Amino acid sequence: MFFKQVKHWFVARSNAARWRPIHDWSESRSAQFRLTRDGRGFVIEQPKALPGGLRIEWGASQRGYIKGNELRMRCELRLHSDLQMMVLCRQLMDALESTVFEAYTDTLKTRVDTDTPEEMRWLVMFPKVSQISSKLVRQRFGAIGVNKDLTAAWLEGEFSEVLAQASQDLLPEGHPFVLMTMRGNAYLRTAMEQPSLAVIQGLLKVLESACREAQRINGRLSDSGPWPTTTSIAWQSSRPEEDHSRS
Repeated sequence: MFFKQVKHWFVARSNAARWRPIHDWSESRSAQFRLTRDGRGFVIEQPKALPGGLRIEWGASQRGYIKGNELRMRCELRLHSDLQMMVLCRQLMDALESTVFEAYTDTLKTRVDTDTPEEMRWLVMFPKVSQISSKLVRQRFGAIGVNKDLTAAWLEGEFSEVLAQASQDLLPEGHPFVLMTMRGNAYLRTAMEQPSLAVIQGLLKVLESACREAQRINGRLSDSGPWPTTTSIAWQSSRPEEDHSRS
């Protein structure tokens, strides 16, 4: 037990030093940076961020379609609860579609319904969006949403330009990436084996752009008649694994 605690201390100390630039960047934004309890990941929280309260997590993947480690971001926007849209890398969309199709034709359909996260179930529930102006975005990403017109509008203007730029460096072809709006918030999830401040900053710009565009189209929603929703939990908070002390 003693040696395990010593090993944990060395791991946490080593990672804290290695992630010092990310820690300092967080502090410069008036955000709180802390290591997870095992010292192998970190959490950044900035409740007063714009366009909404921000949470960034890096650590072991919570999704089977991302191997190793991942970066997760959540921005609290208070959007209409029926604004459900998703954009993801095209290779990942094809792979998930195949997985979900096989699962739904299996005898364990009930289990799939309760265990499969939204980003997979939406692929068989919501229509795909093909009316994307940017040829590059259309080639590199897939999009679906409960309302095709609103999802198409989301993928125009600033967000489309930022997404196209990100596909050239931050999100190379085939790199697992999902960005979705649901329960009033925006969520980003992508593979990231080792944390990089430059990449985190770049992906945050992608998320912020998506949030601004989501807020823009949010006003077009009507309260007359609910749209179909799903109920599984797509954002698994790592709070039980966190250490609330600063590094």
